[in-house]
Amino acid sequence: MNTIEARLRAAVEARRVPGVVALAATRDGTVFEGAYGVRGLADPSPMTADTVFALASMTKAVTSVAAMQLVEAGRIRLDDPASVVLPEMADPQVLEGFDTAGQPILRPARGAVTLRHLLTHTAGYGYDSWDPAIDRYMEVAGLSRTRRSARGLPLLFDPGTAWRYGINTDLVGQVVEAVSGLTLGEYFRERILGPLGMTDTGFAVPAGWRSRLAGRHQRGTDGTLAPTPFDPPETPEVEGGGGGLFGTGPDYLRFARMLLQGGTLDGVRILAPETVAEMGRNQVGGIEVAPLPASHFPGRSNVADFFPGIPTQWGLGFLLNTAGVPGRRAANSLAWGGINNTYYWIDPASGVTGVLLAQLMPFADPAVLELFGEFEAGVYAAL
Repeated sequence: MNTIEARLRAAVEARRVPGVVALAATRDGTVFEGAYGVRGLADPSPMTADTVFALASMTKAVTSVAAMQLVEAGRIRLDDPASVVLPEMADPQVLEGFDTAGQPILRPARGAVTLRHLLTHTAGYGYDSWDPAIDRYMEVAGLSRTRRSARGLPLLFDPGTAWRYGINTDLVGQVVEAVSGLTLGEYFRERILGPLGMTDTGFAVPAGWRSRLAGRHQRGTDGTLAPTPFDPPETPEVEGGGGGLFGTGPDYLRFARMLLQGGTLDGVRILAPETVAEMGRNQVGGIEVAPLPASHFPGRSNVADFFPGIPTQWGLGFLLNTAGVPGRRAANSLAWGGINNTYYWIDPASGVTGVLLAQLMPFADPAVLELFGEFEAGVYAAL
């Protein structure tokens, strides 16, 4: 593991990133944990393993697990229309463009949106950050950009016919709330975070966490990094299933290890093994999961193509690589990340999982992705 440590240390010394936390585990337990650099350029406290990060879309995996717990319990079925519990999702409309007066052209969708569609990003919902048509529609319709809701929001295509990254997992979180009768934060604490001992993860950022909070940064077009203001509220307005959690690397590694071990960690069962296996199977058939384009909002996201030359599919909450990555993860590993350049992978075939956390934008930062690849390759080489 000395090679891994040297690469991570070199990255912060060369100022490729201000600071980073990296962890890896096998089914037997943690095999690497390291923290390098500083928490932020504006507050150069040393990075530590217990630093708290905005996990952003790494929240999606936790929300997907919550939904599958309810599926396991028979509280909802994957192919039920989501409108059974979220009436605002009934009678969806597809956006086909805009007329000469700038008004949206809509038509009824062919088919209902199901929980499976939401978990696989095949429902038709997009993100305003990546979809100019949705951004334009929200502006015309006066829709809130804070509360990600299906109310009044059109689809970009008929459910189940294409893949598009969007607000789907936020809606999964709302399904969990409607079915369970709990807020998403309460559900997470009672059914996932608490049982797994993830005491440093949640939607709120209490006063006791603030001294451990990683600073946020923006990379400019010239490659330099600058700190950006970041003061999350102690009580969040929205507990978003698509991207609201804060947490530490060791906590998230516990969550990843639970999935690696088929739904159980340290004697605590979160999901049945067959449910975890189903989450890691292709759920979209021959639908192409294309790389994310660059965001049309400046500085938010680069093009995100994590496996050049390797077709990708989607499971119930996770990106799946259809072929092995040489020297790294095996085929059909589970993965995703967060917009502040936080990433994880779960490789059931090889029995390895890892997490790398930085805190900067835009998403898919080349320096962080290169470091992530070096870290992952180092882990496999050392095993």
